[in-house]
Amino acid sequence: MMKKTNLPTKPCAVCLKPFSWRKKWKRCWQDVKYCSERCRRAKTNQKHREKVD
Repeated sequence: MMKKTNLPTKPCAVCLKPFSWRKKWKRCWQDVKYCSERCRRAKTNQKHREKVD
């Protein structure tokens, strides 16, 4: 079992907060971009806001 301090982290593509590896992402960690479902849903809103501004 890995200690929480040794887990890899990466920044969320929307909120830029760092998030840690989870066991359910074991096979797809390189594809994970968002820290939560909320950020995954917000990605489209962020793109829309950039086009409007």
